[in-house]
Amino acid sequence: MATRRKKIIETPAEEANVSIDLNRYAPAFFTWIAAKLSRGASYHYLRAFDIGIEIWRCLVLIAAEGEVSAQRVTKVIGMDKASVSRCFKSMAERGLIEFALDPADGRLRLARLTEKGQLLHGQIRHVALERERVFLSVLTDDEHEVLLGLLRRLHENLPEGETATERYITERFPGVLKRAP
Repeated sequence: MATRRKKIIETPAEEANVSIDLNRYAPAFFTWIAAKLSRGASYHYLRAFDIGIEIWRCLVLIAAEGEVSAQRVTKVIGMDKASVSRCFKSMAERGLIEFALDPADGRLRLARLTEKGQLLHGQIRHVALERERVFLSVLTDDEHEVLLGLLRRLHENLPEGETATERYITERFPGVLKRAP
């Protein structure tokens, strides 16, 4: 006897065929833009510098902060811990970073750029800034500043969105959550 799959979404029949208007759904634009920017950057950085987008993201954060832990990369960039570990390992093997123990917590390893890592960051930085310049060239200086302000506010509001989603699912679809956070 075949087992029946539990119906996860219980939607009234009149709403079952209503789709999201993708021309007005902001998360779709964020996803599309981010994916295309990442894919393009990865293509060029791999071809010119043999560096993928994940290593570039780590290079940028380390250069900006001087030294960072894997946990910090996970928090700021949103990469999962395993990806950060692989990235750090590859970067260390290539001589781009070195590690030191955090003076405040002797168990925590901090990555910092080597001279080779700094040089590579500087080279790719010019390409990244040119990509940004062209990408944003359709905006005025004032629109650019407004965009950055809006993006910062949206970024800061991400935790509230996650909390609201959890609450909505729990209230509207009791019993469907299978994993603990």
